[in-house]
Amino acid sequence: MNGSRALLRRALAGRAIARHGRDILASPGMDVERKIIQHGDTDVCLHSLCVAYLALRLALRLRLAIDARALVRAALLHDYFLYDWHERGHGIAHGVRHPQLALANARKAFALTAREQDAIARHMFPLDPRPPRYAEGWLICLCDKVAAVGETIGRPALSGRMLLALDERRESGPPEGEG
Repeated sequence: MNGSRALLRRALAGRAIARHGRDILASPGMDVERKIIQHGDTDVCLHSLCVAYLALRLALRLRLAIDARALVRAALLHDYFLYDWHERGHGIAHGVRHPQLALANARKAFALTAREQDAIARHMFPLDPRPPRYAEGWLICLCDKVAAVGETIGRPALSGRMLLALDERRESGPPEGEG
């Protein structure tokens, strides 16, 4: 029974990302994110997909009453800063500044709800001392850290193949080491 529930949660999470995130994943900004490394050898788009998937799975597992659309969209846009933060000049301030830059870029490209805006702006808690106001923001905040640690130490929370399957616009094969 538990195996069936896990399979159902995986399927529901994948469908929710496809349904609520299709326009974001098809946007020119996400094409930029596909070319920028976030942590380790994971690009920003795959990192954001991982955060969306983990957050949905956790919400389903815990049976939380959430707005799935807001969760998916905010997770996909939480790092929508559209520059390579590893380049000179961004430095340590990136960690504090990037949520506001991501929010500004996301607002230009998409209509956002208050929940989506809050989750994007506050996902760096506790580095940013303002905690998220809604469950969706807390889920993104937590899952962002889980994904980032795994990507940084070379043990991603989700396989590259699984994430690539969620990203319909990606033309390349699996990331290095996944082939």
